[in-house]
Amino acid sequence: MKVLLSAYILDLILGDPQGFPHPVRYIGNFISYLEKKLLNLKKSTQSQFIMGIVLAVIVIVTAYVLTSAIIKIAYSLHAYLGVFVSVLLGYTVLATKSLDVETRKVYKKLEDGSIEDARTALSYIVGRDTEDLDEKEITRATVETIGENISDGIIAPMFYFFIGGVPLAMAYKAANTLDSMVGYKNDKYLYFGRFSAKFDDVVNYIPARLTAIFVIIAAVLRRKNCSQAVKTVLRDNDKHNSPNAGYPEAAVAGALEIQLGGTNKYFGREVYKPTIGNSLDVLNKSHILKTIDLMYWTSAVAMLFFTILKLMMGDWSYGPWW
Repeated sequence: MKVLLSAYILDLILGDPQGFPHPVRYIGNFISYLEKKLLNLKKSTQSQFIMGIVLAVIVIVTAYVLTSAIIKIAYSLHAYLGVFVSVLLGYTVLATKSLDVETRKVYKKLEDGSIEDARTALSYIVGRDTEDLDEKEITRATVETIGENISDGIIAPMFYFFIGGVPLAMAYKAANTLDSMVGYKNDKYLYFGRFSAKFDDVVNYIPARLTAIFVIIAAVLRRKNCSQAVKTVLRDNDKHNSPNAGYPEAAVAGALEIQLGGTNKYFGREVYKPTIGNSLDVLNKSHILKTIDLMYWTSAVAMLFFTILKLMMGDWSYGPWW
């Protein structure tokens, strides 16, 4: 458990330094390599689906086995080296600081009055078209991204870290990366990426709901609208294309008394998403900072929860993977 706590603290300090050899980048490169070998659009849809399963299994199992092997080798050389490698690899699965850094860039551009630069900064972290967005829509997109990634980038990795150590957390990141790269409902990935998309839904089922609870607790601690957060989660959790993303987004929207969702553009095509939350407060750029603050408090609540749970289980060691 000390490895998770140490990794969390390291993430808060370092974030994702530019040029750092991040495992997720290697996972992404591995996925791209395998995709070229496995995806053949001339094959039947059934064949594409099967190859998509093969892709997911290879990537996820490789991430787990390779991480396990690296840690075991490090521990076999020296216990301290094992701890160091475990913490270093563990820190890379968390995205608290990097989520702050990337979304704060958008806020700073808005604060400077540079709407074009804000759109550009936003384009690096969202999938929607950003070239025509005004300040309110840029803010909404940024807040939605933070809300969803509180679960995907922080709580879910912590959850799998807690139950299976660094290797399982890395396997989760592999599954999440697969979804972000091939889990699209377009002509290219509809069948090939279907398994990856569905598997990502499965592995995020519990973390997404835990995230909503942690956001609500954080809302209490930060004196936000806790009751509205609860009501919004219960009412609007299913108003999202994803069976999971609605939970953290609804919790954030309720806590900050804002409304998310609406019309987005993807590759020039307008897509309407049901609204989440009530417009009790007018959405403005300050809500980006408020969401970042809520994100940090949510991560701290989660870390405290997992720490207490591990202490109750009687395990507080620096043993392999923990």
